[in-house]
Amino acid sequence: MYKIGLFTRFPSRSSSISRISPIISFNAKQFVKPIVAIQARRYASGKTKEEETLARIEIMRAQAHLGGGLKRIETQHQKGKLTARERAELLLDPGSFNEYDTFVEHQCTDFGMDKNKIIGDGVVTGHGTINGRRVFTFSQDFTAFGGSLSKMHAQKICKIMDKAMLVGAPVIGLNDSGGARIQEGVDSLAGYADIFQRNVLSSGVVPQLSLIMGPCAGGAVYSPALTDFTFMVRDTSYLFVTGPEVVKAVCNEDVTQEELGGANTHTVISGVAHAAFENDIEAIQRIRDFMDFLPLSNREQAPTRYSDDPIDREDPSLNHIIPVDSTKAYDMREIITRLIDDGHFFEIMPDYAKNIVVGFARMGGKTVSIVGNQPLVSSGVLDINSSVKAARFVRFCDAFNIPIITLVDVPGFLPGTAQEHNGIIRHGAKLLYAYAEATVPKITIITRKAYGGAYDVMSSKHLRGDMNYSWPTGEIAVMGAKGAVEIIFRHVEDRTQSEHEYIDKFANPIPAAQRGYIDDIILPAATRKRIIEDLFVLSHKQLPLIYKKHDNCPL
Repeated sequence: MYKIGLFTRFPSRSSSISRISPIISFNAKQFVKPIVAIQARRYASGKTKEEETLARIEIMRAQAHLGGGLKRIETQHQKGKLTARERAELLLDPGSFNEYDTFVEHQCTDFGMDKNKIIGDGVVTGHGTINGRRVFTFSQDFTAFGGSLSKMHAQKICKIMDKAMLVGAPVIGLNDSGGARIQEGVDSLAGYADIFQRNVLSSGVVPQLSLIMGPCAGGAVYSPALTDFTFMVRDTSYLFVTGPEVVKAVCNEDVTQEELGGANTHTVISGVAHAAFENDIEAIQRIRDFMDFLPLSNREQAPTRYSDDPIDREDPSLNHIIPVDSTKAYDMREIITRLIDDGHFFEIMPDYAKNIVVGFARMGGKTVSIVGNQPLVSSGVLDINSSVKAARFVRFCDAFNIPIITLVDVPGFLPGTAQEHNGIIRHGAKLLYAYAEATVPKITIITRKAYGGAYDVMSSKHLRGDMNYSWPTGEIAVMGAKGAVEIIFRHVEDRTQSEHEYIDKFANPIPAAQRGYIDDIILPAATRKRIIEDLFVLSHKQLPLIYKKHDNCPL
């Protein structure tokens, strides 16, 4: 346990977040006395009009800080959740939050809503800094109308999104909303569409992050889906288009919220979310760490974080990390952590499509993205899910000028009717397309297998790879030796000798090196040094593009 500002940090849900509610509740209750005192001063005799106006503003500001009121704040804390304002304050550097539209209220007069107004209208918006770097954020307040989206609520969000694009700063959305505000009808739907439009306009311009910290249902789910990264909090956050009641009525299926749209569902099964965290505090702290890897916009470079890890460090253990038996697995993550600065790797989607590993790290203090086949899972084969996972990651990195390092050990694409019927051709083409269109520095290391079309797809020299290397253990061929020999020598009864000949001729990196398809065969121990040298050489890479309105990526 340790302190983070005014909050006490507990590392896991076993230490329930409800244990910090006394601290949080105190923060909320501190606004009660000021309200009473200000009201008393306001009605005291002898006050000027200006003083009365200032007093009224102070009251309204204090009321805005209370959101839906103390009772609802306590309910929020009992569920193990922070309030919208607590989340925003914890996300940003202390004292850096500048709030917009504190006094906004909804304009609806139907169904008695004109008598039911909450200052702020269910969302806290503004900008601040994370580790000294500017970001814009909105935090939906479930204590006020269940965080439901009204016309004015949407307008507040749209304003900070417009500002973020104007100045070139990321947008972080903290989602905790019951959905559209039914009383406002089409105005609420229009508000969602206004946000969606800005999500699309912001895409590739500024990084967009969504942190789901409560319910997010119906049309509301499409804004996180349009952002670059979506994170969830276990046990308290849900994403679904239709809730369990509708599913029961329409499909006659009994399903819980957690089963339908919980964190485990979306990080393991659907791939909608990129990671899940144990509680609000851990989630926010991890987002702060994550932001350090990203640039503020497509016009800037990611921040440099200097490290004591020498750029010319060699790791002799890498020379023996690949098993002698090519059918045996090893952990690609171990190679990654040995190559990068201080072994610090922020993995994206660690529980989904585990046969490929993607994430951010630093080399020589500079942010890099890493894509690597994972031999521990299905031998690192490419399938539908892994292709889509890696393709979207590569496109993000290309949009924001983050170099791509690819570690290849791939036996090919996964065969079978399930993959073919579900569109492996179309989905596999997404990864091919992403690598082919990328203009950032691309460095590829073949650690072992690079077979068939998967060799081409994994950032090969033929897809404008800048530097392509192989370890001595590399095997670059159309297919594995056994399968190739069965085709070539199908009329020969004893194929043992033929298989040995094929291995000697093709199951090594020499033929590719002789043709210039790889730039060098390097010792694994020297890989880190070589990559960092290449990153320096490629730091000013410029690649002219053919004019087009936009591409037509296979979706």
